[in-house]
Amino acid sequence: MSANPKKIQILGTGCPKCKKLAENAEAAAKALGIEYTIDKVTDINEIMSFGVMMTPALAVDGVVKVVGKVPDAEAIKGLLE
Repeated sequence: MSANPKKIQILGTGCPKCKKLAENAEAAAKALGIEYTIDKVTDINEIMSFGVMMTPALAVDGVVKVVGKVPDAEAIKGLLE
């Protein structure tokens, strides 16, 4: 009964906020016990292709959920469910 893993994408150039967002997203996915992959999207053109103008941003399965802020793991859990 294993569904496809959630595709979590961190959109950002690798700044401290981007790293924190990646940590929080990973913590949230682990807390939920879901299968996931984390992809760090650092190419500015690729980030812009998501329609994102502010980083960091979080996309789940290709859908942008958060832009320009770093929600805590608890808030991210709600976005992953």
